[in-house]
Amino acid sequence: MNSRFVVRTVALAAASILSVASAWAQAPAAAGSSASGKVGVISIRQAIVTTAEGKVASAELQSQFASRQNEIENLNKQINDLQQRLQAGANKLSQEEENRLRQQGQRLAQRLERMNTEYQEDVNAAQADVIDRIGRKMVDVLDRYARENGYAVVLDSSAQSTPILYASTQIDVTQDIVRLYDQAYPVKAGAVTPPKPAAAKPAPATAPPTSKP
Repeated sequence: MNSRFVVRTVALAAASILSVASAWAQAPAAAGSSASGKVGVISIRQAIVTTAEGKVASAELQSQFASRQNEIENLNKQINDLQQRLQAGANKLSQEEENRLRQQGQRLAQRLERMNTEYQEDVNAAQADVIDRIGRKMVDVLDRYARENGYAVVLDSSAQSTPILYASTQIDVTQDIVRLYDQAYPVKAGAVTPPKPAAAKPAPATAPPTSKP
């Protein structure tokens, strides 16, 4: 699994889920619950990517965007090769050849910037869909777990807005929630549908056509 992909995925988790989880945490306690109920801690970020569905979704996203990532890496290599040619040919190339190489490098750099921007926007959108799908179901699992086990509050240790300086591992319910989530939403062949690839954006007339999934 691509570590950069995982980092980006978990980085989105708090933003997508925190609003839902916070709303639940602030909801009135269930009838019969006590103000002296237990306190629990969960890392929503870790829980989402640890579920079987989260692992499958991350792998599918990586596969979905692999060709575009390779295309960006290849373009970046072309730019580096041009820069090396210019450095190696310093005081040796004709002014016309040097200008031609510099203009070519500028066009490639502009194209790379556009591709990077489009790629990141599409990746963020696809990841947000996955996080929203898993996160909403996870909040339901957490809600049932907390009510059935007498928790008055469960804090998200991965949320920046909930600074927890210390929490005993004995009150961490992350693995319990992952286990219950996998039981409630088992992954089957073809059960997890990857986000639809973003529609290909037309390339500018000055740039060679690029293929997108």
